[in-house]
Amino acid sequence: MLPSDEGQMTDQQKFVAKGTAHVNLVARPETVDVAFVLLPKFTMLAFSAALEPMRMANQLTQQVLFRWTVLSDDGKPVACSNGVPIVVDGAWADARPEGIVLVVSGVEPEGKASVALGDWLRGLWRRGRTVGGLCTGAYALAQAGILKGRRFTMHWDNTTAFAENFPDLEPSRQVFSMDDRVMTCAGGVAAADMMLKLISDRFGAELGQEVMNMCLLTQRRDEADSQTASLATRLGTRHDKLLQAAAYLEARIEEDLDLDGCAEHLNLSRRQIERLFNRYLGITPVRYMNDLRLARGRALLAETDMKVTDVAVACGYASTSHFSKSFRKKYGVSPYRFSHFGG
Repeated sequence: MLPSDEGQMTDQQKFVAKGTAHVNLVARPETVDVAFVLLPKFTMLAFSAALEPMRMANQLTQQVLFRWTVLSDDGKPVACSNGVPIVVDGAWADARPEGIVLVVSGVEPEGKASVALGDWLRGLWRRGRTVGGLCTGAYALAQAGILKGRRFTMHWDNTTAFAENFPDLEPSRQVFSMDDRVMTCAGGVAAADMMLKLISDRFGAELGQEVMNMCLLTQRRDEADSQTASLATRLGTRHDKLLQAAAYLEARIEEDLDLDGCAEHLNLSRRQIERLFNRYLGITPVRYMNDLRLARGRALLAETDMKVTDVAVACGYASTSHFSKSFRKKYGVSPYRFSHFGG
């Protein structure tokens, strides 16, 4: 439906679709307004996963439990990360949202949220509104200066670059978070988890469950659930000492590899640690650490404007040439070519 046609529709016509399944709400609840601010290259999956549970809640109850509007920087369509353009209702600067405001971001989030947007979000939050971010939308909230001292989250793939941009802020690795009128989620289907909690809290567990059924979801993850599989699952082993050794190395990715220190920490010999890595992972501890550093370097090159020399230092390499050679060997391209900024 075109925006001109939407202006002639009632809320019931615009926001409530017909369906066979039904949930009866005894009381007439207050409608929740949600405004989505789409930033360039936002993640479509996160956007739709947040929007569709609200639509289904309306459909199941045949009531306008949720109203939504979609905004952009200039009121023009926004292309998401897969290139599909999304038509919006207007510019955020012209909007006066009364409910929840969610910034939807995605790949290459650095620089997408302007200072003006940050000021706008901060003003809304100070006036009692709930604000939030989907996927990398936390960048905009950080720009607004409202994340300090609050629990928040974002997609795990972007936390490395985020730490370089905002070293005083530390996102959690949980699926979603709600803290002091700040809602954030890791993106993807985690947006559905967050909205399902909102639906259950506002309108009851029965409706929340039926919305899950409509989404074909068998369970809703809790707020504190981890975004990714555990270290044991990732490595494919539950060997306690190996997991401790891997965790020790991961926590010291910027430091020189100190296998003797790791061995002393675990009360093992250096040789024992080397055998564990070889037996269960098929690689040496040096290779394991190098892979971690290269993955970190790739993330920094993709999501920040850091120079290759600075990335090499941030990843614990003694020289840029060593980093470049290792990067090319693993990824088949030099870090200078891979970087959007040319090093």
